[in-house]
Amino acid sequence: MSREIALLVNPTSGRGRGARAGREVAARLHDAGHAVRQLIGRDVRESEDMAWEAVAQGADALVVVGGDGMVHLGLQAVGGTDVPFGVVPAGSGNDFARAIGVPLRDPAAAASIVVTGTERRIDLGRMGDQWFAGVVAAGFDARVNDRANRMRWPRGRMRYNAAMLVELGVFQPVPYVLDLDGEVWETSAMLVTIGNIPSYGGGMKVTPGAILDDGLLDIMIVKPLSKVRFLTVFPRVYTGSHVDLPFVEIRRAKQVRIDAPGITTYADGERLGPLPQTFEAVPAALRVLVPAAG
Repeated sequence: MSREIALLVNPTSGRGRGARAGREVAARLHDAGHAVRQLIGRDVRESEDMAWEAVAQGADALVVVGGDGMVHLGLQAVGGTDVPFGVVPAGSGNDFARAIGVPLRDPAAAASIVVTGTERRIDLGRMGDQWFAGVVAAGFDARVNDRANRMRWPRGRMRYNAAMLVELGVFQPVPYVLDLDGEVWETSAMLVTIGNIPSYGGGMKVTPGAILDDGLLDIMIVKPLSKVRFLTVFPRVYTGSHVDLPFVEIRRAKQVRIDAPGITTYADGERLGPLPQTFEAVPAALRVLVPAAG
């Protein structure tokens, strides 16, 4: 059945990989008999406006080509609606695509999922009127994001690694007040994250037990520890085995309110806003296109 598909492309993602993937995906969808409306904004605001307009005008699906930031942008138009959402990963992290089983380095295969895949209802997170798909950074990692955004060199993941080392040199544990479904808890922590999916940052499994359709958010808390110890255990985040450490705690809740001084939160790699904030899991808020079973 022919559909009208809005294809929202970030041509600069992946150092130009987004533009190439966008052309390949558009051709694949045309060949499958679909009408494609390609959307390329001059900036983030225009891209989001174009996505909203396409959905309002009755697009049968919204497909984004880019990284997790592009996913975040597209969600603002389709979250809480019945419009199917597809992803063709072309960024540096691609954690949402990883979580839903979309091939990370094969635009043609990702486009085929739009054509022949199936739909799955999954949860989204929400903070105020903003949707998010992945993990909220609300501690040391958020400070690292702040610092990395101010840096102009190096590029890519190396910039984040450099920012982490610099920030670790000055970072001190932060006093938090957390309200988890009405249970108020005060603690000091290095790191607090809220996960709707298992990973962020290109495969760091900070909340490895997060499930996309359980109606809950996973909250990871890293208690104060020495900076040397932090660096020693940090690689365990890539396997998710850090959750077994005595200074790491995982909790789950439908709604989480966090207050802490001097922390600006990020989700899907995008800035959300300073604490205090309330985050909630919204069950079945997204119809996402995923690989067909079998």
